Amino acid sequence: MSHPRSAPIAVVTGGAIRLGRQLCTALAARGYDLVILYRNSADAARELERQITASGRQARARVVDVGVETQVAEVFAEIARQEGRVDLLVNNVGNYNPQHITRLDPAVWDATLAANLSGAYYCCFHALRLMPSSGNIINIGMAGLEGARANVLGADYFVSKIGLLALTRSLAAAYAERNIRVNMVSPGQLDNSVDLPPPDEIGRTVPLGRAGALDEVAQAVAYLLDAAYVTGANIDVAGGYRL
Repeated sequence: MSHPRSAPIAVVTGGAIRLGRQLCTALAARGYDLVILYRNSADAARELERQITASGRQARARVVDVGVETQVAEVFAEIARQEGRVDLLVNNVGNYNPQHITRLDPAVWDATLAANLSGAYYCCFHALRLMPSSGNIINIGMAGLEGARANVLGADYFVSKIGLLALTRSLAAAYAERNIRVNMVSPGQLDNSVDLPPPDEIGRTVPLGRAGALDEVAQAVAYLLDAAYVTGANIDVAGGYRL
């Protein structure tokens, strides 16, 4: 049993690569110690663990499939023993394997909802037991959830993120009495998006005319951490995408 420690503890799912990695480094710079949860990117997770530790913060990388509740329960039991609490949970996992809705394999549907929606709930369920008053949960969604329209390509992903928005607001209402805030940040087309249009075409769908940067998503997360009177909110970081 390791505790006590003075630094706040952040748990980030899908934390080893891409946006998750950016959020982990940004949170470490804000003074958080990190528990980095990953599924497949072991080498990247260990390298990030070393990078954060070298910066003067503490970090532990742990492998877990968040879509399997028993694995989530096990890793949070370990966090209870090692860190003793969770001050911030970032549900960043967002499996995206787009198939047209007319050809969407049920196994892909199940896997997407398990990782993106059920996995987020499992992590919330177990983290909230370890979260003190003034704790935070930030879920990572997708731009355009507020005015949901048809999405025939990647419908499973879209549905999972709409569900995550509903979960965000339900938890925000339920845990306000404990002063635990629950919010969502919803990126649009980022500069590392798998379906990013060419630079000369992106203005057709993104009014600001460019892709977003990972750091701009991290800025929205930082705002929510400081905004003590904001809960149940969803912030699109999307340059006007899907308006």
